[in-house]
Amino acid sequence: MTTFLLIMHGLFAVALLGALTHQAASLFPRRAAAQAVFVERYARVDGARFTLAIALLYFVVFVLGSVIYPAYRVDVRIPFEELGLFWAVGLFELKEHAGGIGLGILPLYFVVWRRQAGDLLLTNRRMITALLAAVVWFDFVVGHVLNNIRGLG
Repeated sequence: MTTFLLIMHGLFAVALLGALTHQAASLFPRRAAAQAVFVERYARVDGARFTLAIALLYFVVFVLGSVIYPAYRVDVRIPFEELGLFWAVGLFELKEHAGGIGLGILPLYFVVWRRQAGDLLLTNRRMITALLAAVVWFDFVVGHVLNNIRGLG
């Protein structure tokens, strides 16, 4: 069951990563359509349409991670400590804290995306979305690195 939950956690995390990256790309200036390159065409979306999906995906990924966390503590963290891989234990601790910070800013993220964007709100959107994207990317990469060292499955 833990392996299934870990796979679901990873799949939802990939969906979250894609949606949040796409939304973040939509927040930055672009050139005219005739001069657009791939990244600019990728960014030409209505970022507000991703908001609810991102909030729900973040919550689902966080809950699934919380459900498999006890198995991690017993099956992975203890062997890391026995092998002297304290940097890996510390990296996971940073992942936990970053995920908690992301969960804490999720309501603010939701609010700034649900209101009409003035200049100040656009700056807030950029900052909050960039922070949440950084958290998700960091957690995703760290999770994969640690799973490659010693996974649950």
